[in-house]
Amino acid sequence: MPVELITVPCLSDNYAFLIHDPQTGQTALVDVPEAAPVQAVLDQRGWSLTDILITHHHDDHVQGLQALRGDARVVGAKADAHRLPRLDTEVADGDTITVCGQQVHIFDVSGHTIGHIAFHMPETQLLFTADSLMAMGCGRLFEGTPSQMWNSLQKLRALPGDTTVCSGHEYTMTNVRFALSLEPNNPKIMSRSEATRTARENGHATVPSLLSLECETNPFLRADDPVLAQAIDMADAQPAEIFTEIRARRDRF
Repeated sequence: MPVELITVPCLSDNYAFLIHDPQTGQTALVDVPEAAPVQAVLDQRGWSLTDILITHHHDDHVQGLQALRGDARVVGAKADAHRLPRLDTEVADGDTITVCGQQVHIFDVSGHTIGHIAFHMPETQLLFTADSLMAMGCGRLFEGTPSQMWNSLQKLRALPGDTTVCSGHEYTMTNVRFALSLEPNNPKIMSRSEATRTARENGHATVPSLLSLECETNPFLRADDPVLAQAIDMADAQPAEIFTEIRARRDRF
């Protein structure tokens, strides 16, 4: 991999991500839940931030920014600029920027919030999704509609299966239990449940995850899967209706 990726646990269950280009020395940060854990890694590695990429406006993704921004370029959604910290570069769906020597493609993934974006680095097959696509789940719909989120997830699902999904929270165990409530006998979900339990018992993060694994086991990417539709007695429903139903069930879970 041309860049180094470090997952940084923050707050109680958030993740930030550091990307480092060893050739240029450039270092980027995706989201800033809090400053201290990120600064500790920077100090340990002797790195300085050149870029900070922000996915959306929620405090648990931006509240550490001021303490870390220094001379770094701050990148965020133009549509969200009015409620984000000051941006140096405003981006929108379909834009491409360069970070750590890599092309970064911008996806609008509205649903959790309006104006939420994801960052895709195709050369290194890294995808930073924050609270849109999550490990075994997707973000609660605070601002958008189920239809918006389903459309957003389909964009991400279309990327290559060997893409590494860097999402924003350690919610995987709860998400697995929810997936099993929908399909208690699904062998792939059962296997992921065991792997997730083992990882957490050993103090390991379950994020990042492979997109191919998400496509196989994440119910929110499978709203058009007849097997899931049959399991929840919605065989005749449209995918958007199925997504709406499982998101509502997850909210009550």
